[in-house]
Amino acid sequence: MIITVVGMGKIGLPLAAQFASKGHRVLGADVNPRTVELINSGKVPFPGEPGLEERIAKAVDEELLEATLDTPWAVSQSRAVVVVVPLFVDAEGTPDFGWMDSATEKIGEGLEPGTLVTFETTLPVGTTRNRFTPALEKASGLRAGVDFWVSFSPERVLTGRVFEDLRKYPKLIGGINSASANAALDFYNAVLDFDDRPDLTKPNGVWDLGSSEASELAKLAETTYRDVNIGLANQFARFADKAGIDVYSVIEACNSQFFSHIHQPGIAVGGHCIPIYPQMYLWNDPEATIVRAARAANRAMPAYAVGVLEEKIGSLQGRRVAVLGAAYRGGVKETAFSGVFDVVDSLLSHGAVPLVHDPMYSDDELMALGFEVYHLGDPIEAVIIQANHIEYGTLHPEDLPGARAIIDGRKAVSSALAKAIPTIVLGSFPA
Repeated sequence: MIITVVGMGKIGLPLAAQFASKGHRVLGADVNPRTVELINSGKVPFPGEPGLEERIAKAVDEELLEATLDTPWAVSQSRAVVVVVPLFVDAEGTPDFGWMDSATEKIGEGLEPGTLVTFETTLPVGTTRNRFTPALEKASGLRAGVDFWVSFSPERVLTGRVFEDLRKYPKLIGGINSASANAALDFYNAVLDFDDRPDLTKPNGVWDLGSSEASELAKLAETTYRDVNIGLANQFARFADKAGIDVYSVIEACNSQFFSHIHQPGIAVGGHCIPIYPQMYLWNDPEATIVRAARAANRAMPAYAVGVLEEKIGSLQGRRVAVLGAAYRGGVKETAFSGVFDVVDSLLSHGAVPLVHDPMYSDDELMALGFEVYHLGDPIEAVIIQANHIEYGTLHPEDLPGARAIIDGRKAVSSALAKAIPTIVLGSFPA
């Protein structure tokens, strides 16, 4: 079949490559001319996704993938449309539907009878049915659920392992009616492969949750669960610091019991998903006090880490502090809602001089983010590890000359470095 993927970003482009690998012709619609140009030349516009470069080059060479700026045209050629356009949310969780509304209108302009439109962008519950379906009907003049089909199917993959995750996890779908659900079931069965998962209660594959609302909630629920779990772990870690307990050994012991699944504490929760989707859930359910408390606990961790550093070495006024890791997590070149911003702001509020290092970013890129750059080997007075890049596990004392203390927010420091420079792992700070 011919498929249009709207939004050629870090999720949309791998999806397009996956669909093409199954022998379907894919049209990738985007608003960025440079992105379209690179894809049509067989190149990937962003780094860091294993296997993507080879798949894109092969798909373009076999004429199974073509990028375009003309969304209505692409949609008019297709029998399935997958929407992965960003939905921006501010720090308080208020969605900005601008890009999604625009993309939906363009899709409607090209929509033909018999087409499936499936939204994969994470949305507040009810958005597929109550916002985007009427918009598609208005722009197309067609009737949803009768002339064309609409479903919601959340992306459940992580950047850096998209193809692995596409096979590993069940593909959740929910239609606005049964005909839409059946169309989505048929579509995803035709474009995805699934690993055998004997641990699941039913076979791995496409799972129909019964409605677009249920599918929307599933995405918000699984992500919010992680934020709440991490918030609980961070609360345990802060108490353990006061009590002189190693929270990591406690969590390991707890998780030896079948019903305990406590996550790891850390200096920050970053990325496009975990800090944002709980806020989106709160937009639907403002009375969710547990969710709100967990979000507050996690947002407080960067300032807490800086406070631990000040308690360890005294006033931070004028002290040069290296913050290792601009990315929100190790091995990923992405700063979306990264804890680095709050760590740097907290250091500045204490009068310190924060310097930022990240092996995945050039000096120019770090400066463009507003940071003063730190180079390993430069004199420093203290260190805060914000991202668990693998390189930070091999640091030596000579990489951090003059450092009086390391605050390890990710449990990333080697035992050898911890012996050479006093190191505090959050959650194992002696009382």
